[in-house]
Amino acid sequence: MTKTSWVTSCTVLFLAAAAIGPALAQSKTTEVAADRLAGRWVRPDGGYILEIRSAQADGKLEAAYLNPRSIKVGRAEWRREEGRLLVFIELRDVNYPGSTYNLRYVPDKDSLVGAYYQAVQKQTFDVEFARQKKDNP
Repeated sequence: MTKTSWVTSCTVLFLAAAAIGPALAQSKTTEVAADRLAGRWVRPDGGYILEIRSAQADGKLEAAYLNPRSIKVGRAEWRREEGRLLVFIELRDVNYPGSTYNLRYVPDKDSLVGAYYQAVQKQTFDVEFARQKKDNP
């Protein structure tokens, strides 16, 4: 290969990478709509249920939590950070005095993953919620 053909090949590869690069970067940062959070989410490790009825534009969530009985949700919010959907749930009930979930939505798995802080025990646990399919009770 001559020096001229080598330089030409490198230039063509550089121009191709420059053209393709922005398209690849854009596809990785495609934002998921907040309404994607709506649904019934189940923790496989115990059957706990987080039901998100709606996600408002102002960051508020209408949510319920069941274990298996209803536990009062004191605060439920979502926000977007670096293109990711994040969920914060604070529980305020007997045996749940400020227990919290800090979760992020994983579009590829259609799941919510993150941490659960159990306020009574003062311990944090890694957790995952899977979307409950409509045909399951």
